[in-house]
Amino acid sequence: MAGKNTVYSNFYLSNEVEDQFNSHLDLQQFCTVDRSLVGTAGMTRKVNVYKATDGTEKLAVGEGNSKSITVSFTPEEYKIQLAQNRFEYYDEEAMEDSMVVPVGMKHAGTDMFNTVNKDIFAEFGKTELTLEAKDYGFGTFADAVAMLNIEGTDNDPAVVGPRAFAFVCPKDMAEIRKALKDDLKYVESFARTGYVGTVAGVNLYTKKDATEKEIILATREAVTLFVKKGVEVEQSVAYNRSAEDANTRLNTIFSRKYYLAALTDKTKAVKITVSAGE
Repeated sequence: MAGKNTVYSNFYLSNEVEDQFNSHLDLQQFCTVDRSLVGTAGMTRKVNVYKATDGTEKLAVGEGNSKSITVSFTPEEYKIQLAQNRFEYYDEEAMEDSMVVPVGMKHAGTDMFNTVNKDIFAEFGKTELTLEAKDYGFGTFADAVAMLNIEGTDNDPAVVGPRAFAFVCPKDMAEIRKALKDDLKYVESFARTGYVGTVAGVNLYTKKDATEKEIILATREAVTLFVKKGVEVEQSVAYNRSAEDANTRLNTIFSRKYYLAALTDKTKAVKITVSAGE
């Protein structure tokens, strides 16, 4: 009599991973997602990276600007990354508990998300716009937003335009709350996004792996995540596993996603370095 092992379709497993990939602190809040990526791991893709020069000057009566803000771009090469993980289970495990595979694949998606998210955060940190601040006050965030030269940073849903956000480590977030007090606004309609509060039109997010006394403030135009549509799943179960695995009733599932995270606009991200307490 044939064994009663549980076999899941690749379509089902792909959806399990993709759902997890999209469910954590929505990537689309923090970067532009481009799903047109083609190619394989290691292939090079040229990406135009934009940057701007400073041009603000303090002038006396009768004086004019001696320089202008200029925007330029340079093509930079990025390599396509492959995020892949492997999940193994035995026939007996699936027969004893039908949740083994769904839970395993759910974590596969979570683990993959964390891997890609780490690369996205690293790209924000490459910005060349910097602001040295002495405190965590309202003025610090207002000055940083001014450097981005954007409109529509208000949290009012009726406002059309890019909204700024900031990644802050837990320790710094406590200092910000103490420094801002009533200046830290809370908008109930945005509570589901996981942000802590808003100051100077900037949504503040606690990020555990952010660097202490270093705040990344940006809009989603700063980083682009190029991805191949969907998650690829490959499995060796029942009918196509090796003789050795068949002998021990071992099943293996691989999930993979091709992607490329790139800082595509250096004018849309500022690194704030705070010297408070030093």
